Amino acid sequence: MGINSVESMEELTPLLGIPVTVKESIAVKGMTNQAGRVFKTPQIAKSDAPVVEQIKRSGGIILLVSNTPELCLLWETYNNVTGQTKNPYDLKRTPGGSSGGEAALLASGASLLGLTSDIGGSSRLPAMFSGIWGHKPTPYAVSFKGHHPTSDFPKWGDFFTIAPMTRYAKDLPLLLKCMSDPTGPKLTLDRPISVNGIRFFFMDNDGPSGMMRPLSRDLHAAINRVATDFNAKRVNIRKMKWSLDISLSAMLTMKNIETIYHKTEEGEQPKTVCKETVKYFFGCSDSILPSVIFGHLQNFMKIIPNSRHKHLASIIEALKTEFKEMLGNDGVFLYPTFPNTAHQHYQIYHKLLEPMYMAIFNTLGLPVTNCMIGLDRRNLPMGIQVVANPGQDHLSLAVAREMERRYGGWVRPPSEDSHSSGGSSKQRG
Repeated sequence: MGINSVESMEELTPLLGIPVTVKESIAVKGMTNQAGRVFKTPQIAKSDAPVVEQIKRSGGIILLVSNTPELCLLWETYNNVTGQTKNPYDLKRTPGGSSGGEAALLASGASLLGLTSDIGGSSRLPAMFSGIWGHKPTPYAVSFKGHHPTSDFPKWGDFFTIAPMTRYAKDLPLLLKCMSDPTGPKLTLDRPISVNGIRFFFMDNDGPSGMMRPLSRDLHAAINRVATDFNAKRVNIRKMKWSLDISLSAMLTMKNIETIYHKTEEGEQPKTVCKETVKYFFGCSDSILPSVIFGHLQNFMKIIPNSRHKHLASIIEALKTEFKEMLGNDGVFLYPTFPNTAHQHYQIYHKLLEPMYMAIFNTLGLPVTNCMIGLDRRNLPMGIQVVANPGQDHLSLAVAREMERRYGGWVRPPSEDSHSSGGSSKQRG
């Protein structure tokens, strides 16, 4: 096989000439890398994140870095540097966050492949709200280095990962293969998979907790339709009712996470929680609300007895075991991504418990793919999560491709004229 043969190029540079966009929190040499934080001097990346290096070696061409909320701390995308990102399907609505910039680009047809990140659904919620495909890989399968925020907490990579996002499901395995860390867990992404050989399980609620909102009527019908189409077995994993408690306990007790109270611009005094809170409510802070209150949440977790955290940690381990035994190496779990389709800007502040539908799988360390399953009555995209055991990413990705085949996948958003006239379009790409 010659070095310049088609076969060689396909193996060594599978992304040759393909444009790729990157979430601004991921370092791209020569581009801004401040994750939506206000600095007097723009923070320019001096080197590429390892995953960006891999994309470039694979032939991909980095076009730009895209918008993110400050330090990726919100399921909505706005900051005080580059402003607000809007949903291509309805400009009055959010594309979600924190990877909303990437999602809006892919959904609007401005990009095909995107690099995002995920610690609590930050890739999956924007994918759902924007009608595209987002995958949270098995922990450590993709290098998390070169990202803001970061942490030197030993188990940071158990929860956080850089993640692929694509307009088409069939491109997810290709992009993930190019992103995979050579020193991380080996994923069998080229393994041929028959969906007929996969066992399906599903839930359409968070168990008996009653903490999170139930699904909208359209989403409930769509998810149950998908479950029927794939002959999924309804299960009742009762420990899922602990999703909120165990996720907050696990994530907010991690030490040395980069916040506005840690890294400051050279010559600037470190910020304090109380002072920054007062500044925010008087309109004098450079930060958005989630960045300010994150310090309060961390302090609150410190007053919870260690015995409580240990109890919640034991529930995490029990849930991991339950999923491992249920799914094995040939099963997937269908679960809501979010209880409603894209809402209007800032309404996430009324729905801060609902992201636990997604964050639970960061807590459990399971790979999961958001899949586009159609439009609701407002012509807004609907999505569902497909979850597998660690190392079994190929299963959820195979199901994503089948869902794209069955339900049509990405739908072209309304034109600008349709937005202004209140019309909509169902034209498929």
